[in-house]
Amino acid sequence: MDVRSLGLENPLFSSIQHLMDDPEEMEKAFNAPMRIFVRDAKAMASTPADIKEYPNSYSFIIDMPGLKSGDIKGHVEDDNVLVISGERKREDERDAKYIRMERRVGKFMRKFPLPDNADTNAISAVCQDGVLTVTVQKLPPPEPKKPRVIEVNVA
Repeated sequence: MDVRSLGLENPLFSSIQHLMDDPEEMEKAFNAPMRIFVRDAKAMASTPADIKEYPNSYSFIIDMPGLKSGDIKGHVEDDNVLVISGERKREDERDAKYIRMERRVGKFMRKFPLPDNADTNAISAVCQDGVLTVTVQKLPPPEPKKPRVIEVNVA
């Protein structure tokens, strides 16, 4: 049915008609990613990080210019995923007008799967000069199993 035949010339109705005429477009519209997912994906992609391995630890180095420690959160989820998140807010100056805004504001988040030998109970974080360094200690290697001696009796 053509909605235009009902006298509905509103642009909204013509968009609906376009979706109804093209099943592929309708499929795309209903399966489009949710805004929250897209926002979180952008936040993750725009938070660069370096990861270093040392003999006894791992270090996650993330640039966080202009953030205070209260703006940054960190936790471990699912026993092996380090999550760093927070939000950079724009200063509210009522008498200023922006001529150009290039610095990124908004939420950020990164998830790092931790190796099996990461000690999730020994994690520390320091933010200095706009650089966050999260250090995750390594678990000591398991001690090699000693062979069990079986005593042989003579019959």
